[in-house]
Amino acid sequence: QTTNIKYSMKHIVVLTGAGMSAESGLKTFREADGLWEGHDVTTVASPEGFISNPELVLDFYNQRRRQLLSVKPNSGHVDLALLEKEYKVTIITQNIDDLHERAGSTNVIHLHGEVLKVRSTFDENDIQIWKTDLILGDTCKKGYQLRPHIVWFGEAVPMIEKAIDVCMTADILVIIGTSMQVYPAASLIHYVPENTQTYFIDPKPALETKKNLTVIAESATLGVKKLKTLFNILKSVFF
Repeated sequence: QTTNIKYSMKHIVVLTGAGMSAESGLKTFREADGLWEGHDVTTVASPEGFISNPELVLDFYNQRRRQLLSVKPNSGHVDLALLEKEYKVTIITQNIDDLHERAGSTNVIHLHGEVLKVRSTFDENDIQIWKTDLILGDTCKKGYQLRPHIVWFGEAVPMIEKAIDVCMTADILVIIGTSMQVYPAASLIHYVPENTQTYFIDPKPALETKKNLTVIAESATLGVKKLKTLFNILKSVFF
């Protein structure tokens, strides 16, 4: 029994991408032709795009915000949250939605920002929750225009160092719904300890073979259920 408790307190680090939220009804934006909702990525997700056409950028994220508020976490989000009853769980997500938090996860790192938050264009640390449309003229207390609290292309990823530190403490790594092709997020897999057991959940997994890798070629919801079954089998060995 003591050994089982020791196993159950292992630190699970979960890396999630767009495929994690797709089954909730959230579009993944990026189409096969590289366009986001018909827009070139640089026009709606870069500092230059915001300077060039701020109304277009604000409208793009207003649509994302409205869509997010109309959907709910899927069973994959919920099952990950329930893992906290038996394990230490840290989720590192590339997603800008709050579905992990709404499902009950308490330790979530957002690498690319959060669409339900905005920040001052003058002070990047002046961040506030925002659940309605953001328009030109919406300003911070100092009178500067507010912008989506999103890490745009060409901008630094403030949370990457924290994410690296977390990955270095992983006993188990789980990757869900991401191609692991976008950097710096894709580099995180290289910071987990060499012998860390890794599970990759994706309908079309495209991850290089690595030591201790188990591939679960399923959607996020089915894949997480299979993962929990595997964990229960592994735990039973320690009774």
